[in-house]
Amino acid sequence: MDTEAQHTERDPSSRTESRTHPRTDSGTEEESRSVRVSEDPRPGPPHRTAPSWRRTVLTGGACVLFLLLLSHFVLQPFLIPSRSMEPTLRVGDRILVNKLAYRSGDGPRRGDVVVFDGTGSFVREEPRNNPVTGLLHDAAAALGLAEPDGTDFVKRVVGTGGDRVVCCDGDGRLTVNGVTVTERYLMPGDRPSGVPFDIVVPPDRLWVMGDHRSQSSDSRDHLGDPGGGMVPVDRVVGRAGWIVWPFGRWSAVPGTDAFAAVPAPPAGGHGTAPAGREERSGGETADERAAGGAGSRG
Repeated sequence: MDTEAQHTERDPSSRTESRTHPRTDSGTEEESRSVRVSEDPRPGPPHRTAPSWRRTVLTGGACVLFLLLLSHFVLQPFLIPSRSMEPTLRVGDRILVNKLAYRSGDGPRRGDVVVFDGTGSFVREEPRNNPVTGLLHDAAAALGLAEPDGTDFVKRVVGTGGDRVVCCDGDGRLTVNGVTVTERYLMPGDRPSGVPFDIVVPPDRLWVMGDHRSQSSDSRDHLGDPGGGMVPVDRVVGRAGWIVWPFGRWSAVPGTDAFAAVPAPPAGGHGTAPAGREERSGGETADERAAGGAGSRG
């Protein structure tokens, strides 16, 4: 009995003692752990940052590559250098050409304002001496860093494959497939043409004219050249979509319903049309070279 009492008396005291110093061991353990951590750090690899010039070069290169791809496949900037498309497009306007407009299979339509490569139709094809230099030049021109070769033009499509385009009728107006076209987009005071012509557009070709007829060198000026002033459809770069500069003229290139009543050409064709006369009106100017951007000519 005495032994049991002694055990009973010791147990509460030991419990009391543990309660009195409950954090001694844990505190010591935490302190020692903290000491070990501070004494034995595990430093990671030093953080290295690329030099600022390297990041700048990489970022600039990525931007240039993106712009080149965008310009080559989707949208390409063109500068309007002449008065040939007034009042629709003015000198100094910078437009974006939609290069996807005709990728779905539908070709240019009458009334579309298009940019095309006039090599072989409006200008003679001249081979480049150095293909590498030519490639670099094209890349710089696409970014607006060099002048273009001067083979790109911007005009309005007046006739497509199979159409018979005549100017002028008894009232001095243009007709397409026998239907008179009221061209409200013309420069005020201009006649539809000072050059009489009567042509049938071959398949996969376009007859194009400027809106400022007295200042435009277009299909009429190349009637006697190989191709007769007709532009191959596969030479069309795209459709003029938007005017993006200057900001005061920021808008879509306006369309037209002037050709809405023109019927499709007859299935059997129009027969042989008289050849257009190789005349030029006195007020018309020679083709003008584009300046800046990927450029377009008048």
